[in-house]
Amino acid sequence: MNKKKQEAVIEAVLFSMGESVSVNKLAELIEASVGDTKKIVYDMMKKMDADDRGVTIVELGDSFQMCSKQEMYEYLIDLTSSERKFVLSDSALETLSIIAYKQPVTRLDIEKIRGVNSDHAVNRLLEFDLIKELGRLDAPGKPILFGTTEQFLRSFGVKSLEDLPEMSQIQLEEFREQAEQEVQLRLDI
Repeated sequence: MNKKKQEAVIEAVLFSMGESVSVNKLAELIEASVGDTKKIVYDMMKKMDADDRGVTIVELGDSFQMCSKQEMYEYLIDLTSSERKFVLSDSALETLSIIAYKQPVTRLDIEKIRGVNSDHAVNRLLEFDLIKELGRLDAPGKPILFGTTEQFLRSFGVKSLEDLPEMSQIQLEEFREQAEQEVQLRLDI
């Protein structure tokens, strides 16, 4: 299969799937090595950017997905006239950062760090598909383990968890102090 045909196959698959496709699967489809497949996809990404197209390909771990460029969102919103807003509270963002940096993690682990009940925040993050259940911990009660999703990577514009900025122990302590202050304020009411 020549390179032009390989690009056409990759473009059709990524467009049609509407979700990420592993580089291994793409390589299998175009009968090429994983390394060659990545090079082809990277070349496609450069061409799309150079041509100022409305779509782009994003890398999500060991997968790729075709999606609209961010600067096209306003036109899509105008078309649908019903913008769906991701509104995350500070507590949901704190919970999400704990999950992203500590995964796999249980609700109890999250609550130990935050110092407050995190049920609502975890449920909200599940609703927005930013986290998912990864399984159960082999411990009494078999608590659920949580981790981030590909939607998390897309929403925060990172290729993988390794691209997240490093979190210092000081930041974790600040989170804990803020959570303790929230609890104290609630108890004072």
